[in-house]
Amino acid sequence: MSTVLDKERDETTEVQLAYDKIPVRNVWFLFLYAYDLARFQGHFEAEIEDSPDFKSLIARLLCHAVETRLRRNLSFGYRRREDTLKRVRGRIDILQSKSHDLFRRGEIACRFEELTIDTPRNRLVRAALSVLGVRLDDFALAHRTKTLAGVLGRAGVSGTVPSRADMATDQIGRHEAEDRLMVSLARAVFDLVLPTEQEGIRSLLKAQRDDTEFRKLFEKAVGNFFASELARDEGWRVYPGKQFNWPIGAASAGMRMFMPKMVTDIILENAIEDRRIIIDTKFTNILTSAQYGDGQRFKTGHIYQLYSYLRSQEREDDPRSLGSEGMLLYPAIGLDVDEAAALQGHLVRFATIDLAAPTSTVVERLRNLPVFSSLTF
Repeated sequence: MSTVLDKERDETTEVQLAYDKIPVRNVWFLFLYAYDLARFQGHFEAEIEDSPDFKSLIARLLCHAVETRLRRNLSFGYRRREDTLKRVRGRIDILQSKSHDLFRRGEIACRFEELTIDTPRNRLVRAALSVLGVRLDDFALAHRTKTLAGVLGRAGVSGTVPSRADMATDQIGRHEAEDRLMVSLARAVFDLVLPTEQEGIRSLLKAQRDDTEFRKLFEKAVGNFFASELARDEGWRVYPGKQFNWPIGAASAGMRMFMPKMVTDIILENAIEDRRIIIDTKFTNILTSAQYGDGQRFKTGHIYQLYSYLRSQEREDDPRSLGSEGMLLYPAIGLDVDEAAALQGHLVRFATIDLAAPTSTVVERLRNLPVFSSLTF
């Protein structure tokens, strides 16, 4: 009889097996969608390959990041200026004022810092959007990047590409995570390549696999993929990490205190189609050996968990909850699975993604996941 410790050890082995088989280019893919760009540290020498899909991926993520940032206003910064003024501002440049006889004309040379939106980081983002606008084959996506570049220009961001020295002086603070994301993606635009597993002459940033919690990475990457890919004009909204409460009626005094919380990984909602999809990601094998050696089965605990999410939230005043759909999503570990069934009015799907497949295949697979209506039983 297997113990809890044995099961935890087996799951850890499965996780190790899963991410050991992920090609380095798809590790980059996951990190980019998880927005965890800080995990790229150090360098390694690799062969590189051109990738139109990677170019489009960067474009969509950058557009999504810029649009989010614009809704909250772009960050401002200070730039040093030297100018001849009628009044004192900042520090007086005595040498310039004397040598040009400015005092006699009622003027004074000053050195001062000016608050501006035309910062190196914002200029880099605008330049990256402009570059993408002429490189992309997707007309709609190219138009989107050009439009955003125009919005930045009208806001006061110039079109000149900042130098390395300019970027070095524009330090991004810890509280400016959204700017850090934009800048990281903008820099990637000027190096639109994917690394391969082979050693080469190109020096690229190295993804830190060994100390990464791939469970969280997988969950966040999938959630952000849907957030940036699903079209809002088609009715989609994405809600990551939503907490549910148990529908407790009469209860003893301490019952609510000790009841565990239900926190979903990802919820997709479509107001036009009147759909709700609850997705729970697992970075482990989708199947486990049956208790009496009778083949392999889906994991009971995972089914109970998803079933609880669906049935416990049913309310007459929320019609969408009565027909909400559920999905358990796993990486493919030696076996690709895509099965679905209707359980007491709820469509439940068990699916895998082969993270060892080409990046374009992974993207296409993720895009098709919400299309439950195409399933046949």
